Amino acid sequence: MTSTTPQHTLVPATDGIVEASATDPATAHPGRPRAPTAVVVLAVIATGFTLWAAQGLILPVLLAMFFALVGNPIIRVLKRIYVPRFLSALLVITLGFAGTVLLVEQLVQPATEWIREAPRGVRSLAPKLREMVRPVHEANQAAQRLASAAAAGTGSDTRVQVVRTETNDPLRWLMGTPKLLSSILAVVLLTFFFMVYGENLQRHALALLPTRQQQKITVDILTSIEREISRYVLTISVINAVVGVVIAVLLNAIGVPSQEALLWGTMAMLLNFAPYVGPLIGMLTLLLMGFLRFEDWMALAPAGIYLLVHTLEGQLLTPIVLGRSMRLSPLILILSLMVFGWLWSMIGLLLAVPLLVCVKLVLSRIDGMDGWARLLE
Repeated sequence: MTSTTPQHTLVPATDGIVEASATDPATAHPGRPRAPTAVVVLAVIATGFTLWAAQGLILPVLLAMFFALVGNPIIRVLKRIYVPRFLSALLVITLGFAGTVLLVEQLVQPATEWIREAPRGVRSLAPKLREMVRPVHEANQAAQRLASAAAAGTGSDTRVQVVRTETNDPLRWLMGTPKLLSSILAVVLLTFFFMVYGENLQRHALALLPTRQQQKITVDILTSIEREISRYVLTISVINAVVGVVIAVLLNAIGVPSQEALLWGTMAMLLNFAPYVGPLIGMLTLLLMGFLRFEDWMALAPAGIYLLVHTLEGQLLTPIVLGRSMRLSPLILILSLMVFGWLWSMIGLLLAVPLLVCVKLVLSRIDGMDGWARLLE
């Protein structure tokens, strides 16, 4: 007959010998100490605070890594035709910077006109909005009359003082310009150096591993991860650019001027990096633009075009091109957008999905972390 009594071991104590069960979690794995939950929570809070407080240092590095990942597949193609990596990186940086400058030059005028004309256009919508909210306004006036009557009955005299403050400070914008230019220059230089010297830095870091077998395995893992991430970032950037071009062409076809249509197409391209949140903002913006520019049912046309193109891209184009391996859980996506948007505002929204894909790819290639990678799907 087999006994089911648990085995016991003797462990020393301060006042004698005590018995400890072999199934006790504290003694079952003496070589694997676990940190207390409070320490883990404090570590997460400290990490989040560091990411927020040091965003001026962290964001240029992350943006440079993002742009380097976009350019690495192009550099590999140029390397196959025996173009040196230095010249390839210089060519990619120059073409990218020149294209960005030309795009900004095309967008400055329509953006300035839109900012100047938007308040006047919004005021023209005031009569329509007043008709829509008239019942609410009448109810509010009735409540105010009741409150005034109650205050008069109690004999109280309440005075409200309105203080107006002026927040437009040209000197503040002038002082912030050198900081913005230095951040842009830092991103450009870091992108170039990541493209040129990233492989050497990775190779020298791997040389610190003790055995050649570990070095070989780690090189294979990092190389595959880097190539998959580069392919994903470049592919999603091209898809978003196509979405922006299609929206700009369709808006121009329904009567929006070409430069302004390019402005809205560029906005759609950038917002498409932030799933769910970005398209919602873009659709609301184009809905407002439609009411300001068109009459009758045509006012809904810009938002309808945006919704149609985004639906085709999200349901057909992206799943076909990227496949299921790059899909992420909608809940995890929303949580990551909330966290990174809270930490780094608009730039955090743009970087949230690429960072999450990087984490998923890294976890899927590490033994024992497959479950965490599946959790993100």
